[in-house]
Amino acid sequence: MATTIHPAAVVHPEAKLGQDVQVGPYCVIEAKVEIGDGCRLDAFSQVKNYTSMGPGNHVRSYACLGDEPQHLGFKGEETWVRIGEGNDFREFVTVHRGTPQGHMQTKIGSHCLFMAYAHVAHDCLIGDHVIVANAVSMAGHVEIGDHAIVSGMVAIQQFARVGEYAFLGGLSGYSNDVPPYMLAQGTRAKLYGPNLIGLKRKGFSTQTIGAIKKAYRTIFRSGLMREEALAKALAEFPGVPEVERLVEFVKTTTRGITSDAGRGASGGED
Repeated sequence: MATTIHPAAVVHPEAKLGQDVQVGPYCVIEAKVEIGDGCRLDAFSQVKNYTSMGPGNHVRSYACLGDEPQHLGFKGEETWVRIGEGNDFREFVTVHRGTPQGHMQTKIGSHCLFMAYAHVAHDCLIGDHVIVANAVSMAGHVEIGDHAIVSGMVAIQQFARVGEYAFLGGLSGYSNDVPPYMLAQGTRAKLYGPNLIGLKRKGFSTQTIGAIKKAYRTIFRSGLMREEALAKALAEFPGVPEVERLVEFVKTTTRGITSDAGRGASGGED
């Protein structure tokens, strides 16, 4: 199908639109924009300068992609928002460009869902198949791994990392890294063990989930020093990629790891 642009839309002649793109009324697309095949922009959405997106993205009404970062050091430099394919940006979602102090880009993978009023700040790196629920606020430089779920009204502090397949409970604040495969929640968030329901839904085997559970207990609840606990977890489960990834993530933290809620806490581990 041919690209269709509503007469009430404002599309800069230098913008690059692929095939079968649908642009609704009162959309604004600025000059330095690249939009892939099959994308759909609903009424009143905006795609601003230095934004590129792959095929099949859906930008809903009043969403705004590619605005300048909310950073006092930003002086109008050319920085980008780069978006993969098949993402859904719901109403009033905002995604801001990177900064020279960061990655020079904000990057979003493919097949993600950003629910209404979610905000992706400058220099964030979002993986594939990520779900970001309503009114989530990410500060700059946040990283979220593949298949993670971020529940509604979550706040994530700058430079924090969220590992793949993690589940972040809603109405919670996250200032430290949340390891992959884990469940975390709380006003000052704490870990509650592996994200068991999520891992089962994603097809992880019983053996793999069992290894993640035992490695979690070794790392966070054995009473060993952190380096000793990490070495023990690797020794107990040699060749298990998920355990190796968990250990690597903990080793490479710079902000620190979200603390464990304690042995008596209820949550995803039991």
